[in-house]
Amino acid sequence: MRTLDFRDLFAHLAATRLAPHLTQLERLTALALEPTRHGRHAEWLTVLDQLPQAAAEVALDEAAVRAGSEHSLTAEDQAKLREALMGLHPWRKGPWSFHGLTIDTEWHSDWKWQRLAGAITPLTGRKVLDVGCGNGYHGWRMLGAGAALVLGVDPTLLSVVQFQATRQLLGEHWPIGVLPLRLEEMPTDTGAFDTVFSMGVLYHRRSPFDHLFELRGQLRSGGELVLETLVIEGGAGEVLVPPGRYAKMHNVWFIPSPQTLVAWLERAKFRHVRLVDVTPTTTAEQRATEWMRFESLADFLDPADPSRTCEGLPAPRRAVLVAEAP
Repeated sequence: MRTLDFRDLFAHLAATRLAPHLTQLERLTALALEPTRHGRHAEWLTVLDQLPQAAAEVALDEAAVRAGSEHSLTAEDQAKLREALMGLHPWRKGPWSFHGLTIDTEWHSDWKWQRLAGAITPLTGRKVLDVGCGNGYHGWRMLGAGAALVLGVDPTLLSVVQFQATRQLLGEHWPIGVLPLRLEEMPTDTGAFDTVFSMGVLYHRRSPFDHLFELRGQLRSGGELVLETLVIEGGAGEVLVPPGRYAKMHNVWFIPSPQTLVAWLERAKFRHVRLVDVTPTTTAEQRATEWMRFESLADFLDPADPSRTCEGLPAPRRAVLVAEAP
């Protein structure tokens, strides 16, 4: 049966401060990829055998990360590509463009990138960790912005396979990879990265401070954290703790105000904390498409009052903050 190959990624990591931990990472990766851990494991991997070779023309700095053009495959082969990639439904992060085939994902992840790209320290030559990276869309944009190495971690097997599909289409020589791990499984206090991104993760953590400390431990002194998470309107000290589900999600624990989030980062010893952006999430940015046919944001809001979730709580708004590791 087809297996996922991480040899190139581990070779890149061998030149970083993660080198002493590679045996541990290889063992955890192998455990996460045990075929018995997901019933569709084998089915998803067969998709990789149906993909064309990497395209000669690649663009990592466009809204839709792109390989090839509309003329680089015949109509018949493009139809086969569409069928193969549909086998990895649902596609949540993107958009992508492969040989003229546009994958219109649930999220306009390019909008989030636009909100933060001009506010962070330039990524040129930097080693980057992307926590909860999904299928790696933002990782490719980080490479397009000049990053020297991008490591993503995400425990969702489908996301990892989607990343492997994009890697085959874009080229396997790029210094980027996604491991099927949680941040908590990574070796601690490595100081291995110049920039660490945590986007859409903090509110899923039962202990937000543990998450902030774990993020700080992956950064070198003076490195930069880019944190994006749900927030509420309010002042210092205000936090929403949903009594049950939030926007139909059962695993949302803490949603602070922006001022509270700044205070949390300062309490975790981050320096020069800056609030970069606060933007309500709209049904233009997150919605169902043919590439993600399940429920999406419109189904999570009160139909009579879209400023509230279906549970009567404040509708999603997201903040981006940057901070420096001590």
